[in-house]
Amino acid sequence: MKSNIKIGRLAGLLFLFIFTTGIIVYQFLQGPVLFSDDFLNTTSANSNEIIISILLLFLSGITSVVIAAILLPIFKKYSITLAFLYLAFSILGFISISIDNISVLSMLELSLEYTKNGTDNSDLLNTLGTIFYKKHWWSHHLSLLISCFPVFILYYTLYVSKLIPNIISIVGVLAVILMFIEMLFSISGNSISINMLFPIGLIQLFLPLWLIFKGFNSTVLETEIK
Repeated sequence: MKSNIKIGRLAGLLFLFIFTTGIIVYQFLQGPVLFSDDFLNTTSANSNEIIISILLLFLSGITSVVIAAILLPIFKKYSITLAFLYLAFSILGFISISIDNISVLSMLELSLEYTKNGTDNSDLLNTLGTIFYKKHWWSHHLSLLISCFPVFILYYTLYVSKLIPNIISIVGVLAVILMFIEMLFSISGNSISINMLFPIGLIQLFLPLWLIFKGFNSTVLETEIK
């Protein structure tokens, strides 16, 4: 039982790392650069930050798979299907992050080529810039859409297992549904409101903090062991 509680706290620390990484990458390292109107110039000027962000996202994707792997023995006690679905979707999420990282690298290489050549072939490079920008937009939003699946399975499994208070699990499920809806509408070109992502941000911060300080519900784990 104590080892399972420790696993819950370890998972909380790893979830917090993923949350912090997302804030750093999308709010500071990538977001202001890659989605700027002058990304062909700003990306090359911030090449070190872009490379760091790619490495951080890679680590974040790996971490999500590690979490699913260490939670697998615990989740299997309640549902083998949900346990392996969580692992499978976490791997899928890592793949989508990797594809998005490749898109970011393409934008960086194009930006470096653009600033190196100056006005030479500027029309061609600007056209390619538009294409690469749209390609990254798609890969980024599809990655966010795919990320909804493992998060939904996570909170639903936590609700079924009662390893954390149900209110947290329910809020998590509702928050990820709101995010999924917003991502679908954004991809279709009819974004509802970016504020629909606010609840998922809050719960993704609250869950790791809860796990770090409380761990999994020890009463449930004791019952399961008996």
